[in-house]
Amino acid sequence: MRTIDDITNFIFIENQPKQVDIIFIPGGPYAEIAEKAAILWHKEYSTIILPSGRYSKKQGYFPGPLSKANKYNENYNTEWEFLKEVLLQNGVIETAILKEDKAEFTYENAINSKRVTDEHNLNIKTAIICCKSFHARRCLMYYQLCYPETEFIICPTETQGINKENWFECDDGIDKVMGELMRCGSQFKDLIKLVKQ
Repeated sequence: MRTIDDITNFIFIENQPKQVDIIFIPGGPYAEIAEKAAILWHKEYSTIILPSGRYSKKQGYFPGPLSKANKYNENYNTEWEFLKEVLLQNGVIETAILKEDKAEFTYENAINSKRVTDEHNLNIKTAIICCKSFHARRCLMYYQLCYPETEFIICPTETQGINKENWFECDDGIDKVMGELMRCGSQFKDLIKLVKQ
């Protein structure tokens, strides 16, 4: 079905990694996104990783890992604490990990990450984003808003068994992907109006 192909191509973005100034992880309770960042760090695509996140504004607290909780089983107060632990357990050195632990939604991940890189006097010309596969488009849109001169490379990871090949085959996949599609429209409507002024 052509409409499904169009939605898939819009939501699911993936690029070949290359050397960049920084790797961003835009929050979340899924270990896979930080594990992917650790792999890229070990392959020397960047020397710096910036995980971002407090917890979901909707929940008001960090519920703990929603994947691989048997491996990452400490008590974490924030997404950042959890993602940092995943990175450390996967061999990333602590000095390579920057800190942003206040963001409660994706736009704040991007805004606060920009604040952190500015505080460290980092000129981000190129960056990788490690995120859930169906979160890729929205992450890219927000980070591009905050870093308009930066070239972004999207290196997503499958979580919850949802990927570009199967999202339309189960209710959960349809709900998540169509939810992302709606948020890309509703959340960016006012931002686009601001940008054009």
